[in-house]
Amino acid sequence: MMERRCKVCVTGGAGYIGSLLVKKLLEKGYTVHATLRNLKDESKVSFLRGFPHANTRLVLFEADIYKPDDFGTAIQAQFRSIEEAAIAGVKSIAATCIKSRTVRRLIYTGTVVAASPLKDDGSGYKDFIDETCWTPLQSLHLPLTDFHKGYVASKTLAERELLRSYGNDENGSGGFEVVSLVVGVVGGETPLSYLPGSVAVITSQLQDNEALYQSLKFLEDICGKIPIVHIDDVCEAHIFCAELPSINGRFLVVNSCASLSEIGNYYSQNYPEFKLKEKYLEGQNRGIKWDSNKLIDNGFVYKYDLKMILDDNIRCLRRVGDHSMCLVSILEDLK
Repeated sequence: MMERRCKVCVTGGAGYIGSLLVKKLLEKGYTVHATLRNLKDESKVSFLRGFPHANTRLVLFEADIYKPDDFGTAIQAQFRSIEEAAIAGVKSIAATCIKSRTVRRLIYTGTVVAASPLKDDGSGYKDFIDETCWTPLQSLHLPLTDFHKGYVASKTLAERELLRSYGNDENGSGGFEVVSLVVGVVGGETPLSYLPGSVAVITSQLQDNEALYQSLKFLEDICGKIPIVHIDDVCEAHIFCAELPSINGRFLVVNSCASLSEIGNYYSQNYPEFKLKEKYLEGQNRGIKWDSNKLIDNGFVYKYDLKMILDDNIRCLRRVGDHSMCLVSILEDLK
């Protein structure tokens, strides 16, 4: 096991995944360096500093993944698209890891939108989704908005570039190991005081929120079904990969797949007080299965199944209520 007196850097420390990961790492005895987009945002700073042991083992830094200079590189480019910004962001973080000469392992939080089971020839879906799947950008003929297309392209191209440039051998091309965790749509309770974007999307049928529901449908269109995983399992997967003596490569972090209608019918049967509309209970159910065996074969154990995740989403929704959310923040949380 990695010595817990070492330092762990968490980018996006105030987000849905990042904040719980910071909390768990502090509880496990790690010194944590966490980045925030704005250190002047007192609500986020005080939130993180309120975690147990934060006063002695948490150091906050201002950095934005879409501003590569913030990570200590000499990149001066002006980006013409979200794709360029995303690629430059992951490359700048990798370059900073190389420059430090102290980083042992880079764990990248990827997303299932980069691992679509759509066939390269555009003829439909494969019957599974696993680490070998890559979203076929050249034959992606789904009726997506320009924003969705840009989001899918940026996540796919950024992860490909990271693995191509730095993850081609056991020791990593930069002298460190590279792990890419391809994370499903994240659900479950949170220490945050607001409804995380991905939880808002997964509960969109309950809220009868058409804009959020279209984001959920976007995920089903890309992946055939909606790959779902609990926030606690996501954070534990990150820590698991950090603590193994050696690990590298791409791993799917998904514990359930469900169709829109399956999710809607579960909510309708178990939470009838929400009175779901009939349109949320109908739809196709493709025979696509997920395969997380690569991570499981390394010793990781998932704790939350689909029912537990959906139930936990209800608890989160009831606790913080319905909040209006912009599409950008929703999509950021979908990873």
